[in-house]
Parts: sequence; structure tokens; C-alpha cells
Amino acid sequence: MKRFIRYFINGLLIIAPIAITVFIVVGIIDWLDSMFDLGVPGLGLLLMVVLLTVVGFIGSSFFVKPFLVATERILHKVPLISIIYSSIKDLFDAFVGDNQKFNQPVMVKMTEDTENHKLGFVTQDSLQSINIEDKVAVYFPHSYNFSGELFLVPKRNIVYLDAPSSEVMKFIVSGGVSKL
Repeated sequence: MKRFIRYFINGLLIIAPIAITVFIVVGIIDWLDSMFDLGVPGLGLLLMVVLLTVVGFIGSSFFVKPFLVATERILHKVPLISIIYSSIKDLFDAFVGDNQKFNQPVMVKMTEDTENHKLGFVTQDSLQSINIEDKVAVYFPHSYNFSGELFLVPKRNIVYLDAPSSEVMKFIVSGGVSKL
């Protein structure tokens, strides 16, 4: 009976991540296909990739940038819309594009009287705009979650890591299970 349970759990550990990944990918493809409703499976995904690429190409054009800047100014002035738009834009900018924010992984000694450390990412290394000279802003993602906390940490407690940001993020989010 113990052997049966061990095999069952082993099978679950092999199949569950694959099945959940396939379920999510198929769900996204079905959702995109339902948006375009063309009757050909996967065509919605292909059209979305083409559409995003074309918009990206047009958006990087010299002639379109002034319109994008004007639109962004308008969105920033509308009370509720500005909060939603700027939050989503900042989130995307933090992970993708030229202004990635999670590119300086660090190990932080949390208190002076302990040897416990926390892994995070420096998001601002200068806080002079709020008159704090001796601290940096460090974001600590939560494990197995898409959330985290921001701490202002003394510079002396920071050790910059010589590791790829993506690997450090994967290590943190996995709860330390994945290899660093």
C-alpha cells in the first residue's frame, strides 16, 4: 500500500505541472479564439501576435510617438483612470522593455542582531527625492504568489548578487526550491 501511494504521488508530481500548464495555455488560446471567432483553432493566438507586433511597429514610429504621449497625458489627468493606467503601465515596465526594474538582485540582512537574510531587488538606489540619503528601495517578492513588499533598507545591509535577475526571481517565487 505504501508503494502504491508513493507511485501515485510521484505520478501526481509529474503530471500536475504539465496538465496545469497545458490547461492554462489552452484556456488562453480558446479565449483569444473566442475574441476573433474565426472557427480555426489557434488562429486567434496567431492574430493576436500579429496585431501586437504591428501595433509595436507602428508605435515605435517617429510620427506616432507624439500621439501616444498626448494620449498618456490625457489618461494621467482622468481621476480613476489615471490610477489604473499608471499602475498597469508601471507593472509592465517593471518586467518588460527598456526600463526593467527588477535587474539588481540583492541579499539583505534584515536586522543587525541576526544572520537572517532576504533576497530581493533594488528598485531605487537613490531616495534623495524624499530626503532619505542612507537607504535604498528594495522589493521583496513573495514565494508562490504574485505579490511582495517594498522596504527602505540601509545601504550597509545590502549585498549585490552576481546572478541573473530572472534566476533570482524564480528562486524566490519557488520558495527556494529551484536552483540558483
